[in-house]
Amino acid sequence: MSNKNYSVPPLTWFKIDTAGKVFPGQNTSTWSNVFRLTVILNVIIDPELLRDAVIQVLPRFPCFDVEMHRGLFWYYLEKNRNKCPPILPDIKNPCTRFKWHENSRFLFRVYYRENRISVEFFHALTDAFGASRFLCTLAAQYLRLLGHDIPFGESVLDLNEQASPDELEDAFPKFATSDSSFKFSSSAVYHPKGIRMPAHSCNITTGFLSIWQLKEKASKYNVTITEFVTAVMLHILYQKQMREQRRQKMISAQIPVNLRNSFSTDTLRNFSLCYQVDIDPKMGEYTFEDIVKHTSLFLRYINNVKNLNAMITGNMKLERNMFTRVVPLFLKNMFMGIYFSISAEYSTSLLFSNVGLIKLPDEMKPYVNSFMLLPPHGIRSSARTGAIGYGDVMSISFTNSFESLDIERDFFKALVKMGLHVKIESNRD
Repeated sequence: MSNKNYSVPPLTWFKIDTAGKVFPGQNTSTWSNVFRLTVILNVIIDPELLRDAVIQVLPRFPCFDVEMHRGLFWYYLEKNRNKCPPILPDIKNPCTRFKWHENSRFLFRVYYRENRISVEFFHALTDAFGASRFLCTLAAQYLRLLGHDIPFGESVLDLNEQASPDELEDAFPKFATSDSSFKFSSSAVYHPKGIRMPAHSCNITTGFLSIWQLKEKASKYNVTITEFVTAVMLHILYQKQMREQRRQKMISAQIPVNLRNSFSTDTLRNFSLCYQVDIDPKMGEYTFEDIVKHTSLFLRYINNVKNLNAMITGNMKLERNMFTRVVPLFLKNMFMGIYFSISAEYSTSLLFSNVGLIKLPDEMKPYVNSFMLLPPHGIRSSARTGAIGYGDVMSISFTNSFESLDIERDFFKALVKMGLHVKIESNRD
């Protein structure tokens, strides 16, 4: 990141980025598209000091200092008229839907509990990468207000530097240059049956484990952590469906990928898409080793710039379609609500989002214990999982809208049987 101060006029409004355009229309009584990042410090949080830190950090993130507005054809984001969202005591059921007029009209919420700072983001604002930069910068500023000398660097942005044009850009149009668009399977897939909890309530189960141990276990299969964890989850759902002795359906894992790793941009807005790995039980029996190998081979085959570029181009179709562009917003919302109520998670059995390893300045490391990522609630899927690493600690969190905890219990039991040490916490505690 350059130390240059960018002499650009302050922006008063933003178009919602390409990936974010679908989220406002999906913001319903049963679906939120809200995810949460948490940093666990070794100091107790003072809410007044945290409010000061948020106010001081916000000017560095103008694309988050916004509120939602309805246009004739699309929603758009405008500079928020308020100084800061409320700083709230933490709640038992996180990631609830946003209503545009609440939360001082901000599209992110800030919570505190004991030594934890949590920020929930409406997905139209950003993805987990942009959210991690905000949270790390916020935590660094909070520690500075406590008197600690924390420099910028790594995931902590410089508050004396204005946001660069790259950080504020919608990067999708910039890289949508393929003459082809990538197509995934859209078959109906397996979803475990169960009793749903009341709307916008959920079970949260998080396991903390050693990254070194997890890497060592994955390396025995010659795969990455993402490939290994995805395979464990696919195997659990495969076994669960077999035990139910019903018509065997495809089992599909959705894996968000950070496109910044393949395309040069510093955008803090949405710039991620999802891979999809499928297991078809009708093709015969699968051992865990079969699923690990299949998952790894597929992800390595698909993970290249040409396929990603085709996926980006395909993602632009909605915005570039002339009919879609001229349809008034109220009709878009009506069609989106109907379509999404029918098709939500239709082709996805599970989601596994791995942010990867968070890096911080050395001076900040003694004050930070770990991080957590909670993905948005699911409607049909009880296996929506987020992972994030820091130091030698990886947290893997399930956001489950069903009463049964079978899947997360089986997942962590499988890791323990493999010799991994796991510390569990839950919002049921």
